[in-house]
Amino acid sequence: MPRTTPPRPVDITDVAPRLAPLARTTTRLHPRPGSPSVPDSSIGGPLLWPTSEPWPYCDGPHERGFAVDMSLVDLRLERLRAAVRGRNRTPQEQKTLGQLESRAYPLTSPPIAPHHGSVAMLPLAQLYARDVPDLPAPAGADLLQVLWCPFDHPPDTFMPRTALVWRSSAAVTGVRTAPPEPAAVQYPGYLPEPCLIEPEQVTEYPHLLELGKDLQELLGRWSTWEAAGAAPDRSYAPAPEEFYQDELSVAPGWKVGGWAPWGPTDPVPRFCPACGTGMDPLLTVATFEWDSRDQTWVPHEDLTAVSSQRPGCPDPRMPTAVQIASGYRQQLYICPADPEHPHTELMQ
Repeated sequence: MPRTTPPRPVDITDVAPRLAPLARTTTRLHPRPGSPSVPDSSIGGPLLWPTSEPWPYCDGPHERGFAVDMSLVDLRLERLRAAVRGRNRTPQEQKTLGQLESRAYPLTSPPIAPHHGSVAMLPLAQLYARDVPDLPAPAGADLLQVLWCPFDHPPDTFMPRTALVWRSSAAVTGVRTAPPEPAAVQYPGYLPEPCLIEPEQVTEYPHLLELGKDLQELLGRWSTWEAAGAAPDRSYAPAPEEFYQDELSVAPGWKVGGWAPWGPTDPVPRFCPACGTGMDPLLTVATFEWDSRDQTWVPHEDLTAVSSQRPGCPDPRMPTAVQIASGYRQQLYICPADPEHPHTELMQ
């Protein structure tokens, strides 16, 4: 089902014309649980990976910290049991449950040992340029594959380490059908639930923190909005600039391109480690597709699911089951001069 973001409640360029040149498009990916296959753009789905090419491994270090590792079998079994609880199982679900239960660890099994050496990386995203108009693919490539190591890597990062692969899909002749997997993930939120995507291109404007002080002050005056005939709900009266931030600037959720979703920290310039060029947002890996402050960004097609969510049912805001820290986002940046230069990562 295509996803459609409702029109923004106000055209911000009527309120602050100086923002018009700062408009950028972003592709909201709108991942939703499904059964992606190799030819599909997906989150957590199978990759179009050549049989002749080695699978990526992470050399660590892999420190467990306070985490309780879970095997992939146990975690998948737990999720499937939760999904079918309270309803009849389909024949395929029953078959899959039986397969997982036969491989699951008994409750009395010892905890998984600390991880030493290399760890096979997990598929995070596969994006075909035909589906994602904001994908900055280098010449000759039409496919981006993102993998990650499902462990934190302190002291540098407390989130999964990622690898990017750009390739020409037409050049892949033999496809690897059973790639290696890690024995465990450090946190359940580091195993993406397989999702198909329903990409949609929308327009964004910079996060409030990226605007100059004069624009911030302009948007912070209620009279500015009244003069444009665009005064927001009175709940924003004490801080109308928050109306801009919540509903008119940066789209929430998984997305490609656009503006960076700052917030926990002030904007931090990102520079290419290879050539020093200022880097652009590539992919935002989001814990939530929206939150209480992002309600006007909820696609029309998901409004019923939001209003009818029942306790114990999957959270429609978290279709991928990915969780970054306590609910943050993992941002990947690339060099606009050469997308194949090393990328950088940031948690926000």
